[in-house]
Amino acid sequence: MMRTADSGGTALRGAFVTDSTARGGTVRLTMLAPMASSPLPPSAAAASPIPGFHAVVPAGGAGTRLWPLSRAGSPKFLLDLTGSGRSLLQATVDRLVPLAGEQGVVLVTGDRHVAAARTQLPGLPAENVLAEPSPRDSMAAIGLAAAVLEERHGDVVVGSFAADQVITGRDAFEQSVREAVEAARAGYVVTIGIAASRPSTAFGYVHSGDPLGVEGAPTAQHVRGFTEKPDAATAQRYLASGEYRWNAGMFIVRSSVLLGHLADQRPELHDGLRAIAAAWDGPDRDRVLAERWPALERIAIDHAVAEPVAAVGGVAVVPGTFGWDDVGDFNSLAALLPSVDGAGSKVLGDTGRVVRRESAGSVVVPASDRVVTVLGLDDVVVVDTPDALLVTTRARAQQVKSMVDTVRELGMDELL
Repeated sequence: MMRTADSGGTALRGAFVTDSTARGGTVRLTMLAPMASSPLPPSAAAASPIPGFHAVVPAGGAGTRLWPLSRAGSPKFLLDLTGSGRSLLQATVDRLVPLAGEQGVVLVTGDRHVAAARTQLPGLPAENVLAEPSPRDSMAAIGLAAAVLEERHGDVVVGSFAADQVITGRDAFEQSVREAVEAARAGYVVTIGIAASRPSTAFGYVHSGDPLGVEGAPTAQHVRGFTEKPDAATAQRYLASGEYRWNAGMFIVRSSVLLGHLADQRPELHDGLRAIAAAWDGPDRDRVLAERWPALERIAIDHAVAEPVAAVGGVAVVPGTFGWDDVGDFNSLAALLPSVDGAGSKVLGDTGRVVRRESAGSVVVPASDRVVTVLGLDDVVVVDTPDALLVTTRARAQQVKSMVDTVRELGMDELL
């Protein structure tokens, strides 16, 4: 991997190797010639898809903190959670097509969601939908897409963007991605850090350092490290320092760089994904998938690649100035919905099916034929579906996942 500057700021354009060890793997930095930037003038480049860029959309998970609205068979990425008329998946692809082109978006999702995804995305080429036989976490999903794309197109820049996030400020989002691509061409693993608006304990954080100094990426910085969800005091300290941003899980990197790091850190996972990708567009796909996929390690890309590579200076961050939310629970969903009265009450669905008296700040989802009435309760969450009813408070919205666990323990799998 190529670095553009050492810790003292000296420009480097040659090769160097380090044997630094992190998480049980060796991080190997080797020379890779920078990829050529877009030949288009700036005005044309900003309005055109990025040459050699492919956007990967991992779409998985059941969104258990949004149960019973989101379920394994109809997860949150297939739902319209903002009242826009577009599902989260559709909105994600809508903002990626201008960057990657109609042929440059690749969806990785579970077998059971392929039909629904294709219905929602009729313009997505069939070969750009990669179906996972079972969930293996983000590293397998993103690594599979990178390996398949490299088999088809050679060394390309791959960007990973989750299917279940809400983003506002599209121009700022596109500018951040374009900068991230330029940093990725120089050999970095690049993430986009979201400006923290509050000391949240629900998100991971990325610690930024010195300017990267890569042409075409003026705001990019070196990454000093990643932190999992911190406690409240630590989150407050992060916010006050101005050096930390939320980790939104967006990663932009050359396919050869990503797979090279994966070979160093998780060689068995790398080898399995390479074997599957080599067979993907041929007659042996099903056989190789059946043999290799179940044995793949379940691990997030953060732990498999981003954290150990950051430890030796191989990760960069582009500060994102756009609005972002991962719609992680009903409390965060409330922030995305308009108030329906002067008391901060929110409704996802038909407001005519909700009646309130002496109630403020409630979140109601009337998803059945019943009228939902709320009397004398503030900041309550009511989600009414035909076969399950959730009543909780906004303060306990993060704990809905534990209710899903309880329902499962009781053997009510049909509700999940």
